[in-house]
Amino acid sequence: MKEQTGTAPGAGERRREAGSARDSGEQRREQMLRAALEVILERGYAETRIADVAERTGTSPALVIYYFKTRDQLLTEAIRYSEDTWYAENVRRMEDIPTAAGRLTELVAMICLPENPEPRLYWLMWLDLWAFSPRNPGVAAVRQKSDERWREAIRSIVLAGQEAGEFAPVDADDFTITLAGLLDGLAVQIALEDPEVPPSRAYELAMQMAAGQLGFDWKPAPVRAGKRGR
Repeated sequence: MKEQTGTAPGAGERRREAGSARDSGEQRREQMLRAALEVILERGYAETRIADVAERTGTSPALVIYYFKTRDQLLTEAIRYSEDTWYAENVRRMEDIPTAAGRLTELVAMICLPENPEPRLYWLMWLDLWAFSPRNPGVAAVRQKSDERWREAIRSIVLAGQEAGEFAPVDADDFTITLAGLLDGLAVQIALEDPEVPPSRAYELAMQMAAGQLGFDWKPAPVRAGKRGR
């Protein structure tokens, strides 16, 4: 009987090598996304170039283009990456909060009271996104998806609170639009460093409105700061 040469180990080795290559590619892609966010925060959306990201990651512009094809794709995916990171942190925090009122309070705190020492930089990034949205279909699509995701995060808490008897039976959609619009407007003032609207006051104003509309007790108290707004 002819002895088998054993091809299975070779196939397994090739699979491991392919998996390692994929992991390396994902790590490099993520590194580029983080670098793009850094440059956007420093220079703004309009002034961020593929060459800047390549230089910051120690790669070539051609390699960045290989992963992202165009500048707009790189920058919009960087913003999605930042948003995904924020929502992952949001989910982690919400798991430890038993009440809907507590979860809503934490959500507003994560928006208004970022732990980053330069909160306005992050809001400036979103102002850039909003400003480019009317003239750039790709950016507009990212903005729309972001707003839909953000409103659903608020709406789901409101509905859970109403089901649990914590919140008044207001129209959840109307409340969601109102709170989301209020927070976006306050974010503009934070980004512009309006002395009348520091982050702490923005937080208190948003919570006073939410508590008044939903009918739950709320008093200003120290809160855990989260990462920057969505």
